[in-house]
Amino acid sequence: MNAQRYYKPELDVLRFFAFLFVFFVHRLDLAPIDGKEYYWAFHLSLLGNYGVPLFFFLSAFLITELLTREEHVFGKINIKSFYVRRILRIWPLYFTFFFLMVFLTSTTDYFGSNIPAGTQIAFTFFSGNWNITFNQWQSYCINPLWSVSVEEQLYIILPLIVYYSGKRGLKIFSYVVLVVSYLTIIYYASNPTKGFSGQWTNSFVQFQFFAAGILCSVFLNGHQPQWNLLARIAFFVTGIFCWLAASILCEINADAPHMATITQSVSGWMLILSGVMLMFFSLFGISSKYMPSPLIYLGRISFGMYIFHITIYWLIYNIFKNELGLISDPLGLIDWKNEVGLVAAFLITFTLANVSYHFFEKPFLKLKNRFTLIPSREL
Repeated sequence: MNAQRYYKPELDVLRFFAFLFVFFVHRLDLAPIDGKEYYWAFHLSLLGNYGVPLFFFLSAFLITELLTREEHVFGKINIKSFYVRRILRIWPLYFTFFFLMVFLTSTTDYFGSNIPAGTQIAFTFFSGNWNITFNQWQSYCINPLWSVSVEEQLYIILPLIVYYSGKRGLKIFSYVVLVVSYLTIIYYASNPTKGFSGQWTNSFVQFQFFAAGILCSVFLNGHQPQWNLLARIAFFVTGIFCWLAASILCEINADAPHMATITQSVSGWMLILSGVMLMFFSLFGISSKYMPSPLIYLGRISFGMYIFHITIYWLIYNIFKNELGLISDPLGLIDWKNEVGLVAAFLITFTLANVSYHFFEKPFLKLKNRFTLIPSREL
């Protein structure tokens, strides 16, 4: 039986936007912006933290959509094929990058602190986010990999739910997850910290975005809302305002010291979730004529861009900062960290991700297609 292709190019564009949010906020780690002098630039950059929840929502929505369509067409899902597909998409680049960082940090002094054996084990078995939650951030260049651990935890569970209990099980699972997420948020609010807060990397907190993505897929049931362009723009802008309120008023800023009240915390996380959903609906179902092919392609290679970008920042703002200063000073680019550095980081990240996609990831993706039952985007 031939299954109809399910591919939404607008969600690749949204995935690229999610990457851009993360890209801008991580610049602050090594090239900070003065929050008093550049108030709005600083706070808009902080919104980048919420790009990761947007990634989570999109992943859950798309995986749920593909699995439920597979069940509808074939009568049941093939769990083995699902796991093979996820392994071929995630593992090659993830493990190559991670163990390259293990090698570089153990043999040189250029790429941050050595990665302890316990951390290596945690990231190898996709519990790196829990390692950070209980032990703070690890060697700088591997820190973004925490979100891959959270996604892999979902991938273990989701096909089993669909296989054994279908959409009813997905609803129950999602509602339970939402309750657990906000109970965890209340726990953190009741136990404020003056230092690192493990709330941000806690799976119980972040799984709320998976739950929302799953529920959107289940309740939409293949339907695409048809809003006009003005409404879609309003959704996106409102989503940004929700995120600004979560960041500025409710003080939900990733791993920052957690001193917010219960009301602030619960409201803040609800605003983050609302912003994610508004951005999703701002693009979902939009005509492809509004989706520029370069942005679609950038979304396609966003996994590699996400994996590499923070290391590129490290190279530019740490390892080669003096050399770049020698280049930028004669050109009169005194504040090169905010000008040349940012542009250079994006271009290098794009180039590396592009090369990785075509020469390293694509062979695995072609193999992945052999296990694909519901076709999605073409390579």
